[in-house]
Amino acid sequence: VDTDDLDALIREFSRLGETHEIAGITGFSGDDESIYATVSKLCRHFNLPGPDPISIEQCHDKFAQRQLLSDSGIPIPAYRLAANMADVESSAAEIGLPVIVKPAVGSGSMGVRLCRDLDELAKHTTYMLGGQHKWRSSPRVLVEEFAEGPYYWADTMGDQIIGIGTADYGPPPHFVCRACTIPAPLTDDEHKRIADISLSCLRALGLGWGPAGIEFRWTNRGPVVIEVNPRLHGAPTPQLIELAWGIDLVTEHIKLAIGEETDLRRRHSHIAAARYLVADRDGVLERITRAGLKPSEPGVAEVKFYVEPKAPIIRKGDYRDWIGHVLVASPSHAQSEAILQRAVDSLHWSI
Repeated sequence: VDTDDLDALIREFSRLGETHEIAGITGFSGDDESIYATVSKLCRHFNLPGPDPISIEQCHDKFAQRQLLSDSGIPIPAYRLAANMADVESSAAEIGLPVIVKPAVGSGSMGVRLCRDLDELAKHTTYMLGGQHKWRSSPRVLVEEFAEGPYYWADTMGDQIIGIGTADYGPPPHFVCRACTIPAPLTDDEHKRIADISLSCLRALGLGWGPAGIEFRWTNRGPVVIEVNPRLHGAPTPQLIELAWGIDLVTEHIKLAIGEETDLRRRHSHIAAARYLVADRDGVLERITRAGLKPSEPGVAEVKFYVEPKAPIIRKGDYRDWIGHVLVASPSHAQSEAILQRAVDSLHWSI
């Protein structure tokens, strides 16, 4: 069934409902967040547990999201909405270079770029609005202040903070995540500031049901909200949370979707970390070797490649540049980082 066709989905679920009891509906696509908006409408139509469709759609539109957060006094980057080159150039002039230019509706850092001068601004705007970028809605871009500082994210379920993590990104102008750790090494005050703003975001956006992920940069004015995703963060974040605290967010989300009570209690406390394996050039992946890495290496939870040898590699400047990841967990930040580095050093590939 075409998941962009709500009426077709309603007909299919109605047909299934004639012979089965539908316990719940959920779903997620890493490169199309409109799926979750569709899910919310299906849940409402069939009177099943789910998020509020209006809240999900407002959050899905990053311009509408920005307006709601701003109206609630939540710290966000300066921003402007643009539909053509003239709008982009005037917005950049008002905000001041460098600026972030990105789709008003999108996910996975696709189309997100730091424009440091007028040439980069013109080139990326032409790419975005000239027919090369794949739009799932009317072409609109956000021009935003470049919020510089360490990156943090908060995972929530309902009105509860599950945990706060941190991540490192590759060099500009793109934003490709290279590594992440949860929990982030924060002071009690820093943790409280991020947690308080996270809960304020949920209230401002009407996200009182289900999972959400809030992303921040810690700038010279403190935590600034980059965006709020009204869904589970993509893999491997749920796996890291399970490694860190024994909370299976995927299972708890499903329990919520079928009307069962969730259990978000922490079973243990470890430091979980991931390193993404990122292609450094275009070409063909020739080989992958794991020299000296035992399958049962202590602290290593998973080594996963997303591509097979002989696969073509074409970098996009977003999450699609990942070719794999390594996940580890241990009782301390230093130990997890050491295990992670040993594991990554044992992996070799050539393009």
